[in-house]
Amino acid sequence: MSRHLMTTAPVPLSYLEWGSGEPVLMLHGLADHSLVWQSLAESLSTQYRCLAPDLRGHGDSDKPNDPAAYDALEFVTDLEALADSLFTEPVTVIAHSWAAKLALLWAKQAPHRVKQLILVDPFFVNTLPKLFQPTLPIFYRTLPFLKVMGPFPSRDAAATLAQTLKQYRGWSPLQESVFDAAIEQKPDGTWGSKFAIAARNGVFEDILNRAGVTESLAVPTHLLLPQGGLNRMAWQTRPYYRYLPNLQVQTIPGNHWPHLVEPESFNGAIATILSATP
Repeated sequence: MSRHLMTTAPVPLSYLEWGSGEPVLMLHGLADHSLVWQSLAESLSTQYRCLAPDLRGHGDSDKPNDPAAYDALEFVTDLEALADSLFTEPVTVIAHSWAAKLALLWAKQAPHRVKQLILVDPFFVNTLPKLFQPTLPIFYRTLPFLKVMGPFPSRDAAATLAQTLKQYRGWSPLQESVFDAAIEQKPDGTWGSKFAIAARNGVFEDILNRAGVTESLAVPTHLLLPQGGLNRMAWQTRPYYRYLPNLQVQTIPGNHWPHLVEPESFNGAIATILSATP
């Protein structure tokens, strides 16, 4: 594994790279970072070149202070810059949760870039009703995965809370390393997430105004739905069946973060999809 900084994107982007071969681009979900893909990338690295960026506002990438910089199309511009710099052929895109929206928008804008999509328990792909806007501050506080933003008096205090969250259930060495890469000590001595508040605000504003899929998209797409994931009702998956004619749907073990709580099963499911791709 090696870490790099790409300065040719609209904002400097940090990314991780494993292995060599056919390219696979891995996009983390909201408030996460590139290292969540470590187990998967290591399992694929003997056959594939795996690249995982910290999306803007996340991890070690640049964090603009303006919430408008986190419009979904700004992220798509970053993906275009990554492709220009790193790929010479269409790429398989694995996108978790909110990042599925970015992957779908990118595939619609530049279908020549994307060989296939693998969407892992997509969330926040459709627009939220406008009535959520006045209550967004409350919404931020009630979403469990945002509770680790802090502030906390110490790293251990943050870790104690993290171990109550679904993505860290089991507290494996993988999960602990992902947690440690997600937080930092702030200038005032407190601890908190590297995820930028401006990014949080900007992404949720974007969710009120733009859906990820609203018209037919021909790119081959695999929808992976964890048994304990967020897409449990027919209305949640209806847009994928409606707009993605080359769709395959598969149920896998785990919760919304199968790559962290059931990594072996998840890695096997991805490897099977990749090996079956012409």
